[in-house]
Amino acid sequence: MISAQDLSPAELAALLHFHADAGVDWLLEDEPLDRFAEFAAGRQARAPQRSSEPQQPEIRSAPQQAAPSPRQAARAPAAAPPAPVNVALPDDQAIASARFAAESARSLLELKTALESFNGCNLKNSARNTVFAEGNPSSGIMIVGPMPDADDDREGLPFTGKTGLLLDRMLAAIGLDRGKLMLTNVVPWRPPGNRSPSGPEMEICRPFIERQIALAEPKVLLLLGNFTARFFFGGSGTIHTMRGQWRDVAVGPSTAPAIATLHPQELLNAPASKSLAWNDLLAFQARLRDL
Repeated sequence: MISAQDLSPAELAALLHFHADAGVDWLLEDEPLDRFAEFAAGRQARAPQRSSEPQQPEIRSAPQQAAPSPRQAARAPAAAPPAPVNVALPDDQAIASARFAAESARSLLELKTALESFNGCNLKNSARNTVFAEGNPSSGIMIVGPMPDADDDREGLPFTGKTGLLLDRMLAAIGLDRGKLMLTNVVPWRPPGNRSPSGPEMEICRPFIERQIALAEPKVLLLLGNFTARFFFGGSGTIHTMRGQWRDVAVGPSTAPAIATLHPQELLNAPASKSLAWNDLLAFQARLRDL
């Protein structure tokens, strides 16, 4: 490096004129300083101090979005209403709520609306659809099953799929058409995995099926399956001990004669039992002749 002492007066004067022309007005240091090394040393000295200080989270403001134009607002679809929140109730409160909702219905249509808006049963939370009665209530004939299966839950109708097809053939064998009578289930929601409903779940659903029967006023009931027979007849017997026997079922202030037989699904699982179901259907047909 060349210092000022190594320059002649003429060279020094020329260097000063050069700096002046370049805009340098003052010479602050006699010796040159490495400012880059000085900055790096200061940064390294401050690093431990910064690491010991608690770091505050960076807060960033959300980006501002331009307001939609009137044309865009008109084209935008309406926001979907918030989904209803199903609040779990104690069993006794849920049963009382179900009884009040069912007794308030003055027609089957009102009962259907009340059942679809009722959120006091946990089975509704896992089901796709509320499966209500289908058919003609004025026929005086009501067929009651236990609960919807996977096909019923998907279609929102009782007795669909393979069990529905078999039931249609069973009814046709005794001269009945499912479109001219009433089909329903004790439980309107499919339990997860087709399990049997619990005791509290049965009691929550009881006011709705009893009110349904009271409003339809059937002259005869055909009960399908073990669960349905126990629900109406009581006890802990099996369908093989309860089938084929006429019993009166109390519904409100009135009663209706009922007979139980095997469910179509039970016949699909055990085809050898079809002869038992056929005898029950013949007894049901004979009772219809007396109406």
